[in-house]
Amino acid sequence: MKLTGSQLVAEILLEHGVDTVFGYPGGTALNLYDTLYEYRDKIRHILTAHEQGAAHAADGYSRATGKTGVVFATSGPGATNLVTGIATAFMDSIPMIAITANVPDNLIGRDAFQEICITGVAMPITKHTFFVNKIEDLADAMRNAFRIANSGRKGPVLIDITKDVTAAKIDYKPAKPLPLNPPPVFSKESVQEVAAMINAAERPIVYFGGGVAASKAGPELRQLLETADIPATYTLMAAGILGYDNKRNLGLIGMHGSIAANRAVDRADLIIALGARFSDRVALNPAKFGKKARKVQVDIDTSEINKNVLVDIGVSADVKEFLTELLPLIKKNDHADWVSQSTEWKKKTGDVKSQDAELHPSEIIQSICDMTDKETIYVTDVGQHQMWAAQYLKHEKTEDFITSGGLGTMGFGYGAAIGSQIGCPEKRVIHFTGDGSFHMNLNEACTAVSQELPIITIIMNNRVLGMVYQWQTSFYGKRYAATTPERKTNFPKLAEAFGAKGFSASNPTEFEEVFKKALQEKGPVWIDCAISRDERVLPMIPGGGTLEDMIIG
Repeated sequence: MKLTGSQLVAEILLEHGVDTVFGYPGGTALNLYDTLYEYRDKIRHILTAHEQGAAHAADGYSRATGKTGVVFATSGPGATNLVTGIATAFMDSIPMIAITANVPDNLIGRDAFQEICITGVAMPITKHTFFVNKIEDLADAMRNAFRIANSGRKGPVLIDITKDVTAAKIDYKPAKPLPLNPPPVFSKESVQEVAAMINAAERPIVYFGGGVAASKAGPELRQLLETADIPATYTLMAAGILGYDNKRNLGLIGMHGSIAANRAVDRADLIIALGARFSDRVALNPAKFGKKARKVQVDIDTSEINKNVLVDIGVSADVKEFLTELLPLIKKNDHADWVSQSTEWKKKTGDVKSQDAELHPSEIIQSICDMTDKETIYVTDVGQHQMWAAQYLKHEKTEDFITSGGLGTMGFGYGAAIGSQIGCPEKRVIHFTGDGSFHMNLNEACTAVSQELPIITIIMNNRVLGMVYQWQTSFYGKRYAATTPERKTNFPKLAEAFGAKGFSASNPTEFEEVFKKALQEKGPVWIDCAISRDERVLPMIPGGGTLEDMIIG
């Protein structure tokens, strides 16, 4: 059966179970989009307002559903507009396929209109890039892209296809998806050694990250904590794996982590790092991080072992596979005094409320948790609101907390919320943002309206660029350079202009009233929440600092 290159792309997407793609058309992508019209009953295309929004939507779709997100773009600016979204997925190890159309092969290298070497641009922020200028190479590139994106440490792959290839014809032979590359092989001796360390420890703590979520090792993790009676802390990418009310859950670790988590790591005699990389937001001073403890690190990416913090035992492994082998060797233990001490530290939270405000972030989030169910998906942008969400949300599934961790991308949230809602239409999606982040990509409101998506956007509006403003307050003598934009945006009116619903709230009673109304709407809603610019994210450890430098009030 002879197909055009564009039809081949569509068929291989179907081979891999893809029924939804996000994107924006353009000249060199016309053949691809003509084929999408032909396949419109099999593959749904979501047109966004901007290619960056499409990339974030594909990312959010992947995180919420566990499937591989797919995004389309044309050449030149269309392709380069994907870069921030691709980098966001790369830093958080999210499987995504970006398909771009380039100028015809005979124009490559001639500075043709909208020509760009997107494979070169994207090389540092992808697991792999393919440049396809021969129809014979297209099927292999497509199938290998899905294999690479989902093998080992997951991540984005880009395929750039010249326009002539999308029009050329070739015989199509259906095939099953390629098998994934096997995870690293680890020794029984390493498992036995780690088990012995856990069984002998007096003050152990588990520090886990996104690798636990990616390997779906939550059940094994919880069994380890229960059997060995160990408290645990986690990174932003692992929020939700351990229940909010679990007595062994010490909360977030690191710069804006809890007092309990940071203090426990400082006092521990053994730190078991599972699917976590000791990033600079966790190990702010690597030489002094957990200085009293022996350290074990289990990660599927060999390059992460000993990269940031030197460990006593490093194991390259899929976390789920490793824990499966480890659990039979773990003795039933009792660390009642250690867990009790850690729990006592949880009571110390720091003073986080501004005294001159009527509405506080913690009150907003508490109200939302009280009025929504446990299946709600929470999506954030980046900034103070992101940290407040991580601290106060009472969610129980990591796929239901979607945020940009590694890259810290302002403007990520609305696109990701759209992708999440498209992928999980049966769930409620709540989008937390700040007025700074929201101004970056609020243009995607037109997408949410066009698709009739009931996303509720909570705007923590302090009229400043909150996180940087907080740093300037604490460390730069209150010299507020470029963080007080004095914008006059009327968010409720702007929502109405887009065709959405808009509300505002300045106290807890007003918020509860408008949030109840928002829950009844069938389309997107924005709620402008007036909070004080003096609200801070606490606790806080300054960059390069230690527990002794923690700011708690």
